[in-house]
Amino acid sequence: MEAELQKRRSMYIEPAINRSDELESGEASKNFDEDGRAKRTGTLLTASAHIVTAVIGSGVLSLAWALAQLGWVAGPAILTVFSLITYFTSTLLADTYRAPGPVHGTRNYTYMDVVRAHLGGYKVQLCGLAQYGNLVGVSIGYTITASISMVAVLRSNCFHKYGHHVKCVKSNYPSMAIFAGIQIVLSQIPNFHELSWLSIVAAVMSFAYSFIGLGLSIAKLAGDGPGRTSLTGTTVGVDVTGSDKIWRSFQAIGDIAFAYAFSTVLIEIQDTLKSAPPENKVMKKAALVGVMTTTVFYVLCGCIGYAAFGNDAPGNFLTGFGFYEPFWLIDFANVCIAVHLVGAYQVFTQPIFGFVESRSTQKWPESKFVTAEHAVRIPLCGVLSVNLFRMVWRTVYVIVTTVIAMIFPFFNDFLGLIGAASFYPLTVYFPIEMHIAQAKIPKYSFTWMWLKILSWTCFVVSIIAAAGSIQGLAHDVRRYKPFKTE
Repeated sequence: MEAELQKRRSMYIEPAINRSDELESGEASKNFDEDGRAKRTGTLLTASAHIVTAVIGSGVLSLAWALAQLGWVAGPAILTVFSLITYFTSTLLADTYRAPGPVHGTRNYTYMDVVRAHLGGYKVQLCGLAQYGNLVGVSIGYTITASISMVAVLRSNCFHKYGHHVKCVKSNYPSMAIFAGIQIVLSQIPNFHELSWLSIVAAVMSFAYSFIGLGLSIAKLAGDGPGRTSLTGTTVGVDVTGSDKIWRSFQAIGDIAFAYAFSTVLIEIQDTLKSAPPENKVMKKAALVGVMTTTVFYVLCGCIGYAAFGNDAPGNFLTGFGFYEPFWLIDFANVCIAVHLVGAYQVFTQPIFGFVESRSTQKWPESKFVTAEHAVRIPLCGVLSVNLFRMVWRTVYVIVTTVIAMIFPFFNDFLGLIGAASFYPLTVYFPIEMHIAQAKIPKYSFTWMWLKILSWTCFVVSIIAAAGSIQGLAHDVRRYKPFKTE
């Protein structure tokens, strides 16, 4: 039983144990990788599912609103540029998983480990601050989004029963509590590898609600005709004031940046892949599949959603009630969103869990509370490895992020701020800097220069997007009425 539990332990909390006996007997080839850790089983399919789960999330719901702020020229252009940059830097990041070489180097298990191996120094701390701060923000954002979708089901039924003129006010708080309860249970799964099934289910859900939103937009476009659109988006003096136009455009860029945020978990996803074929080659293919798939959905949902609603596009086109009927289809779409975010929440929080637990194991190796694993038999599920520290810490984390979500339940502003804060450091800066260091690109060479120009350009864009999101968040806080969703 103890041997089985050791195999089930998380890839994050299991220290690098001496497996000399197994290596001598050939056991490593069966159950362990070359570094003595549990054998990885990830494939192109599971990695692509993880990426689609991480990328096609709540970001797709705000794209019609984002295009309404930017218009037909800037909107699709910015979407395309972000997708190209994300794919390019993802290929650079995939090559840094092993160091010093991308194929035969030593494995690095987390984003911080990769930065430590290639850059070192204070940049490791900066990376940790950016990555884990972003992951906490995503946890909060997904809690907000899932609760809004759960409430939208109740409101949809209310509108159907009593008419569209009724306010149907509902509180987000019970839905947030239900979502938190589900996450507390799922968070006790110790091993990221064992979440592949959840990512596949979540990816299917993301396709489902994206197709539903797209279909409803097409139906609205065919039935009611196109909304009032323009090349530059919302019109100053008609839809918004001059200052609002600027701030909302900045915020829209942040929303688009958030829609492509998966670099924060790319290394952790890559660490689930089998060692043959080389992980970097498989990860590049998975990144291409993920980014291409999501970009097609984003362009369709954003453009057709904007065409259907025009400059009055709601912040979330499935919960903003641009659609009322068929109510059952809207209900199903919002259930799909909630189920998808259940899986996406786990994809983004597992690196946080792993980081805290590995550090705790290193600091208190003799503490049974921190390191001891207990076998608990779950009916119909088999034996689950339970660690008391893991159970307490993960439960507290879910509760704290839920409380913060209850305090700041603002969808568009929060997503824009998270996207702006994470896109530059994690998607652009560190992958480029590590590629320069790994490939030993000469300073002031042509390649070095254009990589630096790309990096600084993205930095300026991120600052602009963060400013717009902060202004929108401050505005919403001033006018927020607690306990109600209208």
